[in-house]
Amino acid sequence: MTTNATGRRLAALCVTLLSACAVGPDFREPAAPDTTHYTRAPEPQTTVAAPGPGGAAQTLSTDREVQADWWTLFRSAALDELVRQALSDSPTLQAARATLTTAAETYRAQRGALLLPGIDAQASATRQREPGAAFGQPGTSFLFNLFDASVSVSYRLDLFGASRRQLEGLQAQTDYQRWELEAAALTLAGNVVTTAVNIGSLHAQIAALTDIVASEREQLRVVQRQFEAGGASRTEVLAQQTQVANNEAQLPGLEKQLAQAQHRLAVLAGRTPDDAQLPDFSLDQLTLPFELPLSVPAKMVRQRPDVRAAEALLHQSTAQLGVATANLYPQLNLTGSIGSETVSASELFGAGSAAWNIGGSLTQPLFHGGELLALRRAARADLDRATAAYREAVLAALQDVADTLRALEMDARTLQADSTTEKDAEDTLNLIRLQYKVGGVSYLALLIAQRAYLEARVSRVQAQAARYADTAALFQALGGGWWNRASGKESRP
Repeated sequence: MTTNATGRRLAALCVTLLSACAVGPDFREPAAPDTTHYTRAPEPQTTVAAPGPGGAAQTLSTDREVQADWWTLFRSAALDELVRQALSDSPTLQAARATLTTAAETYRAQRGALLLPGIDAQASATRQREPGAAFGQPGTSFLFNLFDASVSVSYRLDLFGASRRQLEGLQAQTDYQRWELEAAALTLAGNVVTTAVNIGSLHAQIAALTDIVASEREQLRVVQRQFEAGGASRTEVLAQQTQVANNEAQLPGLEKQLAQAQHRLAVLAGRTPDDAQLPDFSLDQLTLPFELPLSVPAKMVRQRPDVRAAEALLHQSTAQLGVATANLYPQLNLTGSIGSETVSASELFGAGSAAWNIGGSLTQPLFHGGELLALRRAARADLDRATAAYREAVLAALQDVADTLRALEMDARTLQADSTTEKDAEDTLNLIRLQYKVGGVSYLALLIAQRAYLEARVSRVQAQAARYADTAALFQALGGGWWNRASGKESRP
């Protein structure tokens, strides 16, 4: 091995060792929460069952996975199509995708600028006049043309990892935008499902309230006839009129909520609010999923897009502290150029026209008025902020799952009670109908029993809708199943 070859290899080794040195803390994935439970009491494994639609018992198991298209478990073709259209056409997701592309391309641009040499070609032509005194001939002057063509190279040697830490931060920013896109898609799918459930609930409530108003109007006519015949007081008539007016006043509010929910559903799907082709929903069109997943806390935090987004920001802050630390150390820049310089364009690149230079500069910060140290302290404080924000995101995620688990349990019990009340009211109504046919009770008693049944029906509808909505909330709280898409892999930008 020649001396020159040995020298070149030693130089290359030195450059490699220097380039491998990156100051500042290395990012490490945060530890999983040190808990295996979401709630103080043991999580429910099975909810109670209730008679009627939407009353099936729901079982939860840590062995089940969250499927990516979890909304299909509600067994509604119209809902499936609407969610797919929303994920495709929503301007919110389109903006999030564009933001992700911007972050990814910014990373690629900076990766080339920071890690690879910059090479530029230059060409110039100038006409100059120089005094002869500059060449030892005072009283004369020289007029000539100067042509130059060259290629220059510049490279910043990343001695202490400033460039690599900067790229690490840009990659973390790209990851953050990717998780923001996942979170937006999950929120959008959840909003479409819960809005469809709300529409179905409002339709059922409006139908029941309309029946209640019709029943109370009939009851008012009976009381008025009794008043005219002397069998009822004026106070009873006024009380019944007040009851009718109160229930009639509730109808416009429910109809307003229904219209707003329909408008919202159209916008979520990327349509205009006046779109007449938007599907309408009723609770009867939906099936309650009865087998539900329940990821353990350590797994859940790796699945939640908002927690992963907070982790990406923590990674970015860690990298920025590395950049601020590296700025305290020397910076080495290498430059060089090669080309041709003549006074005649035809002589460019001819014999004797070659020109070149090579050099380097080393900069060691000495005094900047405390700027660099203050920036490093600021980066350290920002890392502390990002650490706290990540912990807050984890705690909020745990709370979301805990709240949803208890909601599912209480929803099932509420529906069971409301279904029993509705059944009892229906049985009472049927009995009073039979008694009325044989003259055993008055018509007024029949109307009162009918109103009680209809009010019980409204409560049952609201409880049923709450089970559907909170079931969708559980899939959202567990992360939405993005990791179980058809590709089976986590797609990175």
